[in-house]
Amino acid sequence: MRNNMTLRDIAEALQLSVSTVSKALSDSYEISTETKKRVLAFAKKHNYVPNRFAKGLKGGRSNSIGVVVCSIDNAVIAEMLDGIDQYCSSNGYYCVIMQSKESFEQELQNLEFLKKLDVDGILISLATETINLDYLNGLKDKNMPIVLFDRLTGDIETHKVGADNFEGGYQATSHLIQNGYNKIGHITIRSPFSITTDRLKGYKKALADNAIKYNSDYVKFCQYDSTEQLDATVSNALKELMALPEPPSALFTGSDQISTRAIGIIQKLGLKIPGDIALIGFTNTKMAELLSPSLSSIYQPAYTIGYKAAEVLVQQIESKNKNIEYEVLKLSTLSNFRESSCRKAN
Repeated sequence: MRNNMTLRDIAEALQLSVSTVSKALSDSYEISTETKKRVLAFAKKHNYVPNRFAKGLKGGRSNSIGVVVCSIDNAVIAEMLDGIDQYCSSNGYYCVIMQSKESFEQELQNLEFLKKLDVDGILISLATETINLDYLNGLKDKNMPIVLFDRLTGDIETHKVGADNFEGGYQATSHLIQNGYNKIGHITIRSPFSITTDRLKGYKKALADNAIKYNSDYVKFCQYDSTEQLDATVSNALKELMALPEPPSALFTGSDQISTRAIGIIQKLGLKIPGDIALIGFTNTKMAELLSPSLSSIYQPAYTIGYKAAEVLVQQIESKNKNIEYEVLKLSTLSNFRESSCRKAN
């Protein structure tokens, strides 16, 4: 008998039906005690391990979901995965976690693999390279439940869960303005998703509401195909900003990765925070308060985003009503104002 024994192997060996074997292993009342003992003894003797991805005979589900993220070493994503895992483990679902590494091609491979595993649904935070959602839309059209989380786009009609990025961008920029800064730069990742577009819109709206003219020279976009590329593009963006005839006196960084890098790069340029340039950024790092100077930040409810996204997906999987209206849940961000954005000295 093979090591990767299946229900069919046991059924053939004991001359039973696959359904009977499955029910016996599940301790079903439909199966006699004697048959249960035979099946369990055989399964134990041959080290049978149930395939958790196999579709249930009665429920038609594997009780597994696929999760595709940009990178598991991203602090914000790690918190979201914790929330996803907490909800799933508490509700009888397994998670198959895959990472795209910001590659569209790798994202497609991840989705194809999850499709072959026959998962019940998919949670996905899109790669920065992703501009074509045809494959994802194709899965949805074939009744695969899908929930977008963190990085949201209007190119697919499905449930979505993320932070209120517009409000976070507005809060960050307004805080700098209230602290006496009117030349405010913005560095963000080049992306068509809400984490970039909505934060930029919030930045622009805060400027407009305070009668400050938007200056496109103060906005820089960085590439994030790799850590090395991000380091280089953030460094170049800061150098270009500070080389302007009228450089910004404050900076709003639009992502966790940029925010945590900015302090070190600014200091390498020989500039003091907040003396030469104030700084506030999106970041969930627990080190923000311990940095020197302590970093003002917009905190995303990452754990809750992951938990809610998993909850919405499981509800979609288990719902008998497939004609449900799709919702977009945007959870409030939290502002933490610290030394790096303190009031500019007169």
